[in-house]
Amino acid sequence: MSKKVTITIDGREIEAHEGEKVLWVALDNSIFIPNLCALKEKEHPSGSCRLCYVQVEGRPEPVTACTLAAKEGLSVQTRSPQVDRLVKSAFELLLSNHRLGCGRCPRRKSCALLKIARERGLKMRLSRLSALELDVEIDESPETFAFDRSRCLLCGRCVWICQEVARVGALGFTNRGITRRVGTFREVSLAQSPCTECGLCVEACPSGALYFKEKSDDK
Repeated sequence: MSKKVTITIDGREIEAHEGEKVLWVALDNSIFIPNLCALKEKEHPSGSCRLCYVQVEGRPEPVTACTLAAKEGLSVQTRSPQVDRLVKSAFELLLSNHRLGCGRCPRRKSCALLKIARERGLKMRLSRLSALELDVEIDESPETFAFDRSRCLLCGRCVWICQEVARVGALGFTNRGITRRVGTFREVSLAQSPCTECGLCVEACPSGALYFKEKSDDK
């Protein structure tokens, strides 16, 4: 087991295990840092959502907290003009490729985007960017859940869970760049894929792209 070290986050001295990622140290001590793609069980964080920036004392540029390892004497601030600017830009980039309409979203009561917006005073609307065209059909082929790609944030949580935890591999990333998306091999429906409907991907989704279907009273 790694030795204990003392780090400072927003002026608070906190004990952590050496090498532990600062994101989890902060969250475990009720210090909010925005994040979407991070999973505690994931050995190598991807840092793909670019929301968990922090300012490290002695470094000129902010770094992602999900990849920053705790070491003795480390001192970080979760807010700074640079951090706030980067988080705001990353947040709006995500919104530009996300179908809004929170009132009709199945995840509206537990949406990670709404929580980030509340915590950081961000708007759930675009101001500098234009929304990308989202003309996709909802895959409702599974019996227990559905997949709405227009709400997908490309955080990769469902892909990692499906491949590394469930060991099914029904979901994966397809294409690159602006056309990158989460899908199935050869773009078949989830019902035609190896999906076992274990539900782990739905539980991991932070945005309502994957959601359980409501059960009717006659079932």
